[in-house]
Amino acid sequence: MNPSLQLNLTEGVTPISHDIYSLHMTVIWVCVAIGIVVFGTLIHSIIYYRKSNGKAPAVFHEKLWLEVTWTVIPTLILIALAIPGTRVLMHMDNYEASDITIKVTAYQWKWRYEYLDQGINFFSNLATSFDERNGKIAKNINYLREVDHPLIVPIHKKIRFLVTSNDVLHSFWVPDLGVKREAVPGFINESWARINRPGTYRGQCTELCGVNHAFMPIVVKAVSEKEFNDWITQQKGGIVIPAPAIATPAPVTVPSAATTITAPTSGTKKTLEEQMKQGEQIFLTTCAVCHKPDGTGMPPTYPALKGDKTTLGPLNTHIDTVMNGHPGTAMQAFKDQFNDEELAGVITYERNAWGNNKGDIVQPEQIAALRK
Repeated sequence: MNPSLQLNLTEGVTPISHDIYSLHMTVIWVCVAIGIVVFGTLIHSIIYYRKSNGKAPAVFHEKLWLEVTWTVIPTLILIALAIPGTRVLMHMDNYEASDITIKVTAYQWKWRYEYLDQGINFFSNLATSFDERNGKIAKNINYLREVDHPLIVPIHKKIRFLVTSNDVLHSFWVPDLGVKREAVPGFINESWARINRPGTYRGQCTELCGVNHAFMPIVVKAVSEKEFNDWITQQKGGIVIPAPAIATPAPVTVPSAATTITAPTSGTKKTLEEQMKQGEQIFLTTCAVCHKPDGTGMPPTYPALKGDKTTLGPLNTHIDTVMNGHPGTAMQAFKDQFNDEELAGVITYERNAWGNNKGDIVQPEQIAALRK
């Protein structure tokens, strides 16, 4: 069916989504039957008992049997609907015997997925190009619903989701999976899904979470168990890394602005061109959402980086801001979101893009030294 003509709920691809759809359709048909009775009676009365037809209104004060009837019947209907509704809710809250546990953490404005049993985690960012968003090129069919790193899961396995937030209220919603849970800072809400067939299933944040709320889609790719195990092996073996492996570092102590950071002399140093190329990719994927691709930002909440005192100021202050954020502002801490190479690249890019031309080249070793 054409998605633009799809007015009903999706039946989905999980037992939970099927239960929700069936309950929804049961309630819909009960409502249709009630509507037919109520409006049928009303229309019949209007046609056959109208004043112009010579009918006089009945005179009565109260009818006990009528009062009891229109109280008891709706009560019985609600009880009848509550029974299957309770069964669905109990099924939705049964998290026992899960095969895989994935922690989903919402950020402004991205998702972090942690495979707790496999020791793998990465961030998933919006992948729609800025040219599409700005109307410079035609929008594709998955406009604002595509990501750089989708959530990979196996079919026919019970997947337990632990949903929380790093900053403000968000909501993790994938209609085809029948999953919708609020992401609340400091709390963990649970959900689960067992996907019946392979495919790509899309969702989004459904809690108004800030100016870029529309830019944090969810993409779940369901594959066979063999494909999933191969993907896990690739991540652990370093063959394919679709997202940064985020370690949990020790507290970062950044030197004062008066201290000079010196990279270790061993190892191959990256050139300015190499750092600018990698940094631009990271910036456009993550930072440009707030600061814009041209670095002009959206003041006052998201200041411009072009000609800014931070990007043109002491290197140590710039590194500290990117790694640890800026308390009291919308600037997040990225030390847990990027690895050393990515942090070095994006800081180098910010200090040399848009005419800043500071000439600084930040090496991954410098960032690694600050994590210790």
